[in-house]
Amino acid sequence: MRARLQQTVLATKPGREAETILRSCVHCGFCNATCPTYQLLGDERDGPRGRIYQIKSLLEGLPVTTETATHLDRCLTCRACETTCPSGVQYGRLIDYARPLIEDAVPRAPRDRFQRWLLRKLVPSRAFAPLLAAGRAVRALLPRAVRDQVPKARAAGDWPSARHATRWLAFDGCVQQAARPSINAAAARVFDRAGLSLVRVQGAGCCGALAHHLGAHAEALECARRNIDAWAAALAGGAAGIFCASSGCSAMLKDYGRLLADDPVYAGRAEHIAAHVRDATEFGAELRLAGAVGVRVAVQAPCSLQHGLRGTGRLEAALTAAGCDVFTPADAHLCCGSAGSYSLLQPALAGALRTRKLEQLAVGAPAVIASANIGCLLHLEAASDIPVRHWLEIVDHLQSTRGAPAHFD
Repeated sequence: MRARLQQTVLATKPGREAETILRSCVHCGFCNATCPTYQLLGDERDGPRGRIYQIKSLLEGLPVTTETATHLDRCLTCRACETTCPSGVQYGRLIDYARPLIEDAVPRAPRDRFQRWLLRKLVPSRAFAPLLAAGRAVRALLPRAVRDQVPKARAAGDWPSARHATRWLAFDGCVQQAARPSINAAAARVFDRAGLSLVRVQGAGCCGALAHHLGAHAEALECARRNIDAWAAALAGGAAGIFCASSGCSAMLKDYGRLLADDPVYAGRAEHIAAHVRDATEFGAELRLAGAVGVRVAVQAPCSLQHGLRGTGRLEAALTAAGCDVFTPADAHLCCGSAGSYSLLQPALAGALRTRKLEQLAVGAPAVIASANIGCLLHLEAASDIPVRHWLEIVDHLQSTRGAPAHFD
């Protein structure tokens, strides 16, 4: 693609990278075939190719309007287009670069600005968990639209003591720790049975993905620096690495080295931390996953796992190793509509994508739906008649009830 970007853009390293990405696009349109919003809306401006043209106009200094912002806002950043693209266009990096620029070029209405600010500030904060607990206490009294956004509580269960020589650091995150502490607790029990210990470290928090995808890059990097500081001593003390149960967070953590490459203090440390991050689906045989046989599990493989981590098939393989009867739905490559804060900011599109995903998952008549990302799990669970669990919760349940019929409430 021919691009004549403004000199102010080309004067920066990210701007030059954006130019390279733009020039790598050959206009083929293959990306539209796997773009969820293009599939729903049928508008070229709501597909990757059309969004690339709009970003190009922005970087060339051409006028952009609220309409441009609307089409870019509708992007899920699922990155299915990257998996499809024959030219290797790094679309995710391009739209992440453009987001803060579009915020400056097209000021939002006060209500929209406040909503995005509140999401960035509240969700990663210590106030989120008690507010969620308060919401649960009055959940039955809330309007349905609000009630569906308040996930039900689930008991975490015991967390085994660190009794094994090999220790992994547990990434708690923000939403996962507040809404589903049962995920990492289940992971700790699975680890313990496999002769590994999963330990928690004080001081870590949100991975920064929420702020990053909302265009608040400075806030995202502060999250990264805080996590690096929290983990550095434990890694130096012999911990094997950082375990992350949520694929969306894993993708962000593994990108710390690139994101902080120009930071004179944190560049080397960020690269070191990123190299020691492992998504839960990367452990495979180390976790000795054998469990009960014959439980029918429908797999919702998150976009962050398939397209961000390039881990297509890993979730299915892990559940098969655990003895599950795995069902992979049609159009498994398409997003469920969660996409971090997207389900809150674009509820109509997110709801349509969720409905389609749940219909496809239900075809296999599963006992439970398995996911590998907290956002997808909560988004699907809010509208599903079939139980939705993190895959390690399923494995833990099967291992602890071996020989007994599996039941998911």
